Amino acid sequence: MAEDPHVPVLLGPLLRAVAPVKGTWVDGTFGAGGYARGLLDQGAERVIGIDRDPAVFRMAEAWAGAYGDRLRLVQGTFSDLDTLAGGPVDGVVLDLGVSSMQLDQPERGFSFLRDGPLDMRMGGEGPTAADLLNTAPEQVIADVLYLYGEERASRRIARAIVAARPLSRTGQLSDIVAGCLPRAKPGQSHPSTRSFQAIRIWVNDEFGQLVAGLAAAERALRPGGKLAVVSFHSLEDRIVKRFMQVRSNSAGGGSRYAPEAVREEPAFTLPFRRAIGPDEQELAANPRSRSALLRVGIRTGAPAGRVDPAALGLPRLSERKA
Repeated sequence: MAEDPHVPVLLGPLLRAVAPVKGTWVDGTFGAGGYARGLLDQGAERVIGIDRDPAVFRMAEAWAGAYGDRLRLVQGTFSDLDTLAGGPVDGVVLDLGVSSMQLDQPERGFSFLRDGPLDMRMGGEGPTAADLLNTAPEQVIADVLYLYGEERASRRIARAIVAARPLSRTGQLSDIVAGCLPRAKPGQSHPSTRSFQAIRIWVNDEFGQLVAGLAAAERALRPGGKLAVVSFHSLEDRIVKRFMQVRSNSAGGGSRYAPEAVREEPAFTLPFRRAIGPDEQELAANPRSRSALLRVGIRTGAPAGRVDPAALGLPRLSERKA
């Protein structure tokens, strides 16, 4: 419906997984407010909604007032959520990636289906996608496409991008990518899907933000607090999965020949052995949920620790093999 263009994926499973919902929660990716409303309606005393995109708060004006001071909206990034929350919280929800309402706005430059300025910034700050693509070396662009988008034709596409510079429109970029790849067969994703995903992640430092946000959630949560993260592709989920494994001491052991690593007291327990995906009913109602995965951790009383990004499988542009 018009007032809620972004359907919150896995909302039902998430609310069941973190029940009972009480106390103060942080919705670190506020978007259209679907998770925040779900938490408030389920019994949260207060929700702090954080988003780097100021446009989402203007959209929320039509309904946010109904919750009074139970809902506080803050512009910022979830990598700073512990500071922005202002104190210990009982739960943190993160819905990763780009929302459908952002894709539906051509002027934001996220969509390869709707021509618009080649922007892709979630917060309107820093270099645009055009800025980066028009100045970065061909090798860097190829590495971005390969490591952030798992695009096997990355070198060919990067060469074509550099040859076509300067770029300024999403339609121009989409045509360049499509011209480097075979025509999609029925049922396959659009040829530009992986490249646009990779460039968006690059522009917004999404993987760096994710690692910092998970660490911030660990610092913010009080003992017994719950962390729930919904991801939409394998690279995001790998980072979340490894974070929860490492911080719960449930990751696999190292080599038997190597010295045993010092094991910190676990900062989380994991109530579910595997990620939670959509059921058939949600798949039928919301095809976007097809690739969604939910992971949940429960905070212990252990002190917050440091997170090594290398241990989480964070893709690094300098690590690509020739």
